[in-house]
Amino acid sequence: MENPIEMSIPFGRSILIPILILFLSSGVSAQSLFTIDGTGVSKEEFLKAYIKNNNHLAAAPTSYRDYLALYIRYKLKVRAAYDAQLDTLPAQRTELQNFRNQVAETYLKDEESLDKLVKEAYVRGQKDLLLEHIYIALPKNASATDTLRGYDKAMAAYEELKKGKKFGEVASIISEDPSVKINRGRIGYITVFTLPYELENLAYSLSPGHFSKPYHSKGGYHIFKVVAERKSLGRMKIAQILLPFGPSATPATQEAVRKRADSLYTLLQNGADFSTMAKTYSGDNLSYQNGGELPEFGIGKYDSAFEATAYALDRNGAISRPLLSPYGYHIIKRIDRKPFPREFDAQASAMLKPQVLNDPRVEVSRQALLARIYRATNFRRADYPEDDLWAFTDSVQRNPALSSYHSLSSSTILFSLDQRNYIAKEWLDYSRTMKPQRPGAGISDKDLFKRYVERVAMEYYRNHLEQYNSDFAFQLTEFKEGNLLFEIMQRKIWDKASTDSAALKNYYEAHKDKYWWNASADALLFTCNNEKTAATLAAGLRSNGAGGWRKLADSAGAAVQADSGRYELAQIPGVGHSDPAEGSLTAPVTNKTDNTESFSYILHVYHDRSPRDFRDARGFVINDYQTWLEDQWINELKKKYPVKIDEAVLASLPKPAAAGGSDEPGR
Repeated sequence: MENPIEMSIPFGRSILIPILILFLSSGVSAQSLFTIDGTGVSKEEFLKAYIKNNNHLAAAPTSYRDYLALYIRYKLKVRAAYDAQLDTLPAQRTELQNFRNQVAETYLKDEESLDKLVKEAYVRGQKDLLLEHIYIALPKNASATDTLRGYDKAMAAYEELKKGKKFGEVASIISEDPSVKINRGRIGYITVFTLPYELENLAYSLSPGHFSKPYHSKGGYHIFKVVAERKSLGRMKIAQILLPFGPSATPATQEAVRKRADSLYTLLQNGADFSTMAKTYSGDNLSYQNGGELPEFGIGKYDSAFEATAYALDRNGAISRPLLSPYGYHIIKRIDRKPFPREFDAQASAMLKPQVLNDPRVEVSRQALLARIYRATNFRRADYPEDDLWAFTDSVQRNPALSSYHSLSSSTILFSLDQRNYIAKEWLDYSRTMKPQRPGAGISDKDLFKRYVERVAMEYYRNHLEQYNSDFAFQLTEFKEGNLLFEIMQRKIWDKASTDSAALKNYYEAHKDKYWWNASADALLFTCNNEKTAATLAAGLRSNGAGGWRKLADSAGAAVQADSGRYELAQIPGVGHSDPAEGSLTAPVTNKTDNTESFSYILHVYHDRSPRDFRDARGFVINDYQTWLEDQWINELKKKYPVKIDEAVLASLPKPAAAGGSDEPGR
């Protein structure tokens, strides 16, 4: 990625790619499908809402027009909410900001580069590499002399290897890795996520039998050789009993520990509980309280001999003989072994993605996101002498009151993002806060400035995300308008319909012929948490009749939900199309979603159709009155805010892949 700090010309402003590529390819442009009081609603917006709310329904010729009628009603109500300034209510603003903060983070990722990292991890994870390593260390804040010394030493080793000298011999003489005295440079098998990402890249770039040129990392110079490769062994879950001895332990002490380890192994082979033995005897302070269990691990996590012993266990529950390591004697029990995925599917991706996100390699994706942000926000670097800026920065460290230096002052513009200019004072304040006060210590001014630009650009992009991401803008608007719709419906319709008793009674009287009982019954309805509870309750009702139903239900506590009232037969569990007898229990019905059991006790049956009084019809009356109020209100809104549909634009909509729908948007 280009360093934005070194750019002197602006990026071209990016063209945002709409989500509806399919529709754009069909010729859809930013045309208004309809207007409300002269304000246009684009067909792109309509199509997004249409797709979201109708993708589960079958296509129908009238689907667009049917949904358009609902969408216009929705937009009329939202317009009324805006005119009533409901969007200025503190609760509305707070909810919107909370939602924005919650959702924005999901858009602050470069999914394309992240997916590449996940796929790369999958490919690398198919094999383990046996590595040899030569390491030349560099001190922290290495000087040019230090770096040259390290380079010369690494190149000397490289030249020896090129002449055909054995890697182990060269490593033993030149490598500064403390373990080289024991392993002669052979560090064992590694796999994906074992090494720092830059070194993993180096290792996986090599074929078996080949070695690398010296590689310069922050810590020093590295030469790798891949000795062999094998199919991945996957990940292990084990428990261990560690019988430790210190580095200064005498041979007699070590022998005593060995004998104790052999005795424990014999007890385990004779059936002793591993967890109990670990809690009693293990000296591993990190695992003994957990029965010796260690976190799941892969190749390269522990000492190679320890891993080899663990991976050699051929079944869950198998226990190793005591293993000697520099720390003492280990007895290992296999708990589980998980093979690395052999197919790159959704499950494999879901397993690897969190590991990538929690690994330093995610910086690659972050840099890809920053590059996209710099393009989208039209990043521009101002024309100023860079050396003057670093001198100004260092001078301000010593004298915070300083306001200018050579060609620069506190008000000098350093860079801009779209319409926002960032001046030297903002950078100086940041550097004074972040950089150590001791001259020459810590991160350089140039590197710190790069971090500052990245931080500022990310913050600017986050705060203006809806300008650069159409999906986010649509989601934010949808949430905001949904909240406004709820608020205005509560004020205009729902509160009035539920509290105006006189209006409800009048509506009932004017429409009472609508409200009838079909064949119905007075019944007790029971829902039990399982089949056994239902059987016990039913037996009690058969023995005692309906008189003691409440006591029976209450005695079961939360295991039984009970209700009583008059219900149409179709509403009563277990009745179906049958004609139930008074005093009977219906057959139990199992709810497959939660395995609850429902049945009913029939008290009295009404076979004939009969009118509902106002009390029995109240719920239906409220619903119908709400609909009537809403229709009256919509007619008023259409007069206040004239609606015009562009029939040509409507006809140009692509053939629907899914259609229909009756749920109003935002409801």
